[in-house]
Amino acid sequence: MLIVVAVALLRPDGRILLQKRPEGRDMAGLWEFPGGKLEAGEQAEAALARELAEELDIHVEPQNLLPACFASAAIGSKDLLLLLYTCRIWEKLPQSVEGQELGWFTLSQMEDLEMPPADIPLLGLLERILRP
Repeated sequence: MLIVVAVALLRPDGRILLQKRPEGRDMAGLWEFPGGKLEAGEQAEAALARELAEELDIHVEPQNLLPACFASAAIGSKDLLLLLYTCRIWEKLPQSVEGQELGWFTLSQMEDLEMPPADIPLLGLLERILRP
């Protein structure tokens, strides 16, 4: 099983950051929540903070990552478990370190985007969590 940690970075206006998978990678062109693979022996929140520093050049304290929901999907011959966190506090403006396109979207805008199979069910779950 492949365990992936990801985050919904939440701006005060309710928009959430997504990144577009670059060409040459699996699922290229699809929009996804930022994050990455959990390495052996790594705590999920620490892994996510590391991934955000590497991919977006932002600093997130692990205690500011709040568990939100999860989803699973079969990706080829692997089973993927995606753990999604929310975060409202980070340092620096997110920027693409690896050259992928970034965008801030509302949940309703995300419903019209092409996303990886494991990310799609998270939209409805996030809406329930974030609904006032």
